[in-house]
Formats: sequence, C-alpha cells, structure tokens
Amino acid sequence: MAKVKLNPMLEELHGKLGEVVFRRTRKGGISLIRRADMSGVKWSPAQKANRQRFSRAVAYARSAMQDPALSAKYEKAARRSGRRAFEEAVSDYLKKQKE
Repeated sequence: MAKVKLNPMLEELHGKLGEVVFRRTRKGGISLIRRADMSGVKWSPAQKANRQRFSRAVAYARSAMQDPALSAKYEKAARRSGRRAFEEAVSDYLKKQKE
C-alpha cells in the first residue's frame, strides 16, 4: 500500500467526504477507503434483530447521558476502562439484554 505524508493542515482529518471515508489507524496514520454500498444487501432475521437490539442500546445510552446519576456512573466506569461513557452505557445495555 502506498504511504503519503500529509501536510500539517490535513493531519487531523477524519470523517467522510462524499464516498471517501478517512480512518485513523492504530499507528497514527490515516487510511482512505470507499464507503461500502449496502443498498443490495438482504439482511437475515438474526441480523435485523441484532441491528434493532443495537439501536435500542444506543437510545438507552443517549437517555442515560441525559440523567446526571447514570451519566456519573458511566463516567466513572469509563475512566477505569479507558473508554467513553457512551460506550460504557451501550455495553451495559447489551450485557443486560443477554442475561
């Protein structure tokens, strides 16, 4: 794969621009990839159920971040794990749904 050194203005680039997605690698570089075309994909019932479960987890995390008590709980857990509080809330919801 070709490697390009970006100028300082482009070093912090992330997100997407049209069909191109900019992703940061673990070593600090940036990968340019094309966005996947998912228009022709036929989802299985299990995939649909999992997508709905994840959507509910995200909705729970959004509401949890609005509640000061829950937000503080997830902030504390996030500091321990090195993740964001939102990710902790999603993870917590998904773990509770498995039980």
